Amino acid sequence: MKRNFLSIYFIIIIAFLAGCGAVEEKSSSDTGSDSSGKKLIMATSADYPPYEFVDTAKGGDVVGFDIDVANHIAKELGYEIEIKDMDFNGLIPALDSGKADFVIAGMTPNEERKKTVDFSDEYYAAQQLIVTKDKSIKSIEDLEGKTLGVQLASIQEKEADKLLKEHNFEVVQRNKVTELVQEMKSNRVDAAIIEDAVAYEFLKKNKELSSFALPNTDAAGSAIAFPKDSELTSKFNKELKKMKEDGTLDKLVEKWFGVKK
Repeated sequence: MKRNFLSIYFIIIIAFLAGCGAVEEKSSSDTGSDSSGKKLIMATSADYPPYEFVDTAKGGDVVGFDIDVANHIAKELGYEIEIKDMDFNGLIPALDSGKADFVIAGMTPNEERKKTVDFSDEYYAAQQLIVTKDKSIKSIEDLEGKTLGVQLASIQEKEADKLLKEHNFEVVQRNKVTELVQEMKSNRVDAAIIEDAVAYEFLKKNKELSSFALPNTDAAGSAIAFPKDSELTSKFNKELKKMKEDGTLDKLVEKWFGVKK
């Protein structure tokens, strides 16, 4: 009787361990799914409405035009996306260090950036505006002796450098566009260069601000950045082409910018 009891006891133990093994194997399989490349880390700077911003009404989700573009492409390619929000000047270093698979942040593919990362085809083009609270600033000439704000490591910073060749003003750098707007409202910065679609969002919410077009600048196209020689570049380009051809991209432009292309 004692032997029979022990036999039953060992049978129960073995069955229990076998069950644990099955659970562990399933868990390992789930981890393997993530490591197979089906999950992509997307880096962005969520201070750039309507491209990307934190929607406090939706529990702090990052939403916007860029987010919709990225999600659509990822869905078509069978990927899931994990969003990493960071300062704009940290986006390309995140690609270089392997902390992100791609960057989408209203980023212009200029020659300096192309030295370290690859870009997709451009998916949207915008113009640059001078935004100010000071009603006396109505032209570039009115900036003489004043302070002009730009986002650090942005195309707007390059535009300010070009203006400095013919004008005399102080360039003030900030990590986020929201910081530039606050600096203007607090009279610590006289004006700032901000992309038109982004500027319109802040102009609607801050009636004391006004703007005018920055002259002699080309349209700043936005593209998706990838590590050098990433296989994702060609995959994303194929999907961007489809989005342009079937009208998906136009619908997203109308949704977020309120204009039809």
